[in-house]
Amino acid sequence: MAPTVERKQIDITPLKKANVPIIFIVGGPGSGKGTQCERIVKKYGLSHLSSGDLLRDEVKSGSARGGQLTKIMEAGELVPLEVVLDLIKEAMLKEVAKGSKGFLIDGYPREVKQGDQFEAEIMPSRLVLYFEVAEETLVKRCLKRAETSGRVDDNAETIKKRLKTFMQSTTPVVDHYAKKGKLVKIDAEGGVDEIFGVVQQHLDKIFK
Repeated sequence: MAPTVERKQIDITPLKKANVPIIFIVGGPGSGKGTQCERIVKKYGLSHLSSGDLLRDEVKSGSARGGQLTKIMEAGELVPLEVVLDLIKEAMLKEVAKGSKGFLIDGYPREVKQGDQFEAEIMPSRLVLYFEVAEETLVKRCLKRAETSGRVDDNAETIKKRLKTFMQSTTPVVDHYAKKGKLVKIDAEGGVDEIFGVVQQHLDKIFK
């Protein structure tokens, strides 16, 4: 049985006081969202946080919580949503202390409940950017990346499975934020500059 991870008591008052915009970034593996996030950070001075990176960093840190997370992952279980949320809160507080102008929360939320919990415990998101790409394009891009990544899970069959899982969990998220009027679908089939041009049109309305 994998261990349970205790939640930390985190005072997010400085985050609420800063009241900076929060943007969720959604897109499949190979959608190019990482490249677009780099551009957004450079132009608008936002902090880019990836829930996956935060988890990996915590595991590497050798902390007691990192050890518990390792055991959960080794048992093939999912890390509780609340723990991921605590890691995001801690990272956001660090960035706000440095004067961050806003946040890109990458690969988040993976399910509707996760987004709702984030907005209830931290703050509502201002926008959800969804980088939409056809499945066959994603497969092609992931296979191309596999040529240099050395990742064992980058083969056609595994990539298709990952995409199927992504699509099944993301469709409800996309629909949920579309109903709230927060969703911006971006056609991410084109070139990097062309896609960033569209991204800028939406972000310029927030960061005047």
